[in-house]
Amino acid sequence: MTAFGKLVRTTAFRLTLVYLLLFAMFAASLLGYFAWNTRRLITEEITQTVNSETSEINEIYGRRGMFGLVRTIEYRALRPGANLYLVTTPTGQAIAGNVGSLAPGVMATRGWSETAYRRIEDADDRDHRALVRVTELENGFRLLIGRDLAERRRLFSIVAKAAQWSVLIVVVLGLGGGVFVARRVLTRIDAMTGTAQRIMTGDLSGRLPVGRSGDELDRLAENLNAMLERIEALMAGLKEVSDNIAHDLKTPLTRMRNRAEEALARSGCEADYRAALERTIEESDGLIRTFNALLMIARAESGQARGNMDDFDAAEVAGGIHELYEPLAEDDGMTLKVRAEPTPVHANRELISQALANLVENAIKYGKPVAQTGGTVVSMDARQITIEAKREGDQVLLSVIDRGPGIPEADRKHVVERFVRLEASRTLPGSGLGLSLAAAVATLHGGELRLGDAQPGLIATLVLPARAGAGDRVAPPMQDVPQKVA
Repeated sequence: MTAFGKLVRTTAFRLTLVYLLLFAMFAASLLGYFAWNTRRLITEEITQTVNSETSEINEIYGRRGMFGLVRTIEYRALRPGANLYLVTTPTGQAIAGNVGSLAPGVMATRGWSETAYRRIEDADDRDHRALVRVTELENGFRLLIGRDLAERRRLFSIVAKAAQWSVLIVVVLGLGGGVFVARRVLTRIDAMTGTAQRIMTGDLSGRLPVGRSGDELDRLAENLNAMLERIEALMAGLKEVSDNIAHDLKTPLTRMRNRAEEALARSGCEADYRAALERTIEESDGLIRTFNALLMIARAESGQARGNMDDFDAAEVAGGIHELYEPLAEDDGMTLKVRAEPTPVHANRELISQALANLVENAIKYGKPVAQTGGTVVSMDARQITIEAKREGDQVLLSVIDRGPGIPEADRKHVVERFVRLEASRTLPGSGLGLSLAAAVATLHGGELRLGDAQPGLIATLVLPARAGAGDRVAPPMQDVPQKVA
């Protein structure tokens, strides 16, 4: 397609043509109305003048008779720029006036008419146009008074020429403006099309050009760029998840296969087969938990869980998690405490509970004091894990605080990624998905997961928006649970 063809097919050019047509019609209508109104005003002025003069002459005729009428007509006919005057007998013979000829039948018709005429003093054979009024006098005599229409024609001609030039200028400027706007838009659209084609070939790093005008194309480009960034991040996350799944799940699957092969190769007893099957089931349960965590993260990141949002008190969730994990903490030599105040939120209760449970499980696994992991007896305070729910301004903070080694500040961004485990935790069971799920849940609710230093220990906080307009009409504050020493 040629450049001109592309230009003509653009929406901007077509819209310009439509606007141009409408504007030309509007301008022509406006000028037409102006011309019509001008013609009407001139005609009314001529009519009033002729009527006034007819009344004066009829009055003179009434007072002075035919002789006075003829003298008056002859006098007025000789004045510069005089109107048309003609007095005839009942048979049509001219008695006085400055009219040399008229269209046939004009004098026989009383009232107004537009006719061609010639003055007596006209040297050429060219007819003129005039608006005349014929009245009948006594004894059948006729009186004609009229005015030439050259002024009306001249003014109408001026308006018509002005209208022609105006429409021509509008068309030329409109076409020029349309070509300029269409080419400008076409240039930007071509740039966007080129970027889109590059992205479709697999280069997700491409971004649509954004100008400085901030017009609708710039806003569209900004939104599309934000969408492309999101898609690129999702594709990168998908690739990372695929790589991590292939890497992290290969080991337990290989281990399961080797155990099954070893059990078959060995001619053991039924107890050996049973033990091999039990270990295989344990490995399968671990794999199922990993896949469940991945599905829950995907569900949170895709936003599907937004449909199950409800109003509830996060303090109740904190209390429930405390009751559920307190025995597990005691078995592991830890104490679990809860401090909660009314914290109304609008969220997915299932996901919030799961995210808080993951933080508590991490605290129980990795939040032991260093001395305790080495077998040294530590104080009761150093073995304490605290679940805290409170409200700060328009935010709800669900925190889990332990007294363990914590996470170095440089690693806090990486530990929320899928399957990422710090070197010190690799000897402990786990999939590296707990913090990833908590971060995904926080993001789903418009919040974030903050990891900080509890000095010593780690404080992991789910920051969630508080329920809008919520007062303290929720569950009363929960009392601190008494400490239990392991």
